[in-house]
Amino acid sequence: MGTTMRGVRLPGQRRVVIDEVARPVPGHGQVLVQMKASSICGSNIRAIYREHLGHGPEAYQGVIAGHEPCGQIVEVGPGCQRFRRGDRVILYHISGCGVCQDCREGYMISCTSPARAAYGWQRDGGHADYLLAEETTCIALPDELSYVDGALVACGFGTAYEPLRRMGVSGRDRVLVTGLGPVGLAVGLLAKALGASEVVGTDIAPPRLTWAQTIGAVDRGVMADDRALDQIHTWTEGHGCEVAVDCSGSPAGRLLALQGTRRFGRCAMVGEGNRIDFDVSQTLIHPQITLYGSWVTSVGHMEELVEKLVAWNLKPEVTVSHRFPLDEAGEAYRVADEGQSGKVCLVME
Repeated sequence: MGTTMRGVRLPGQRRVVIDEVARPVPGHGQVLVQMKASSICGSNIRAIYREHLGHGPEAYQGVIAGHEPCGQIVEVGPGCQRFRRGDRVILYHISGCGVCQDCREGYMISCTSPARAAYGWQRDGGHADYLLAEETTCIALPDELSYVDGALVACGFGTAYEPLRRMGVSGRDRVLVTGLGPVGLAVGLLAKALGASEVVGTDIAPPRLTWAQTIGAVDRGVMADDRALDQIHTWTEGHGCEVAVDCSGSPAGRLLALQGTRRFGRCAMVGEGNRIDFDVSQTLIHPQITLYGSWVTSVGHMEELVEKLVAWNLKPEVTVSHRFPLDEAGEAYRVADEGQSGKVCLVME
């Protein structure tokens, strides 16, 4: 290994810069991971590539981007207890303080300590040749899963699994997914693996509807227009779906998810950003819908998901429509920004 490496930064205004930086050295409780795959999340596009929000957990600090990393450990610092050189690992993408209630429950995403730092947001991430990681954020990658599979677990599939798990999705449920970007695709695939009797998906982009049906993420696809709700009700004998998950993050998508939920059903909101305005009595209270807000997942549930993916023989990389080498990160972000594709991934193998 040399003493320098490549790293991708996102200055905003749809720019991508590849820098030559010093290769980090692991300290106590840290490992150095050689990156094999690092996928692009929609939050990267919305909050960093296009602009910098500059506040809260999405305050990008000019670090190397990429919070969906997967690779192989090449160096181990002192004090590490579980992982060794040569181990294949997925990274839970937030390093928390480790002592607050949320961290102790594995939800480092919800850590409110100033010590909280997310890879690719407040500390260097995976769009690089190497990543310096805390051992506590490493999850073993089974041989049955590829590095690309692992990168997609790191945020997208974990984020999709959490609300389905919390809502107890099973064969009793028809599932509505509004927004068929990468997380929506993951929701559809995981819902079917959990036994959902049918998955209905909506999107405003025809290519995404086609891709979702091609990879088997949805059984029925419908354009998210003024006729979408009527079609959903027609397909469900006027009832709606027992479970709905909004992955669009748009006001219209969220409203469609709520309106498409069956009476006494469950609806989760996963897509970030924007607002929503609706008649609370008619849309939520009178139908007696249970509404969930779900943000990423926990370390324990991510490990559980990895085990389930192997048992289900479900490969997250089926959602990938475009792969690029690290040197073509600019083109990768341009494609992801168009919002017409499946998952876009940087592959360094």
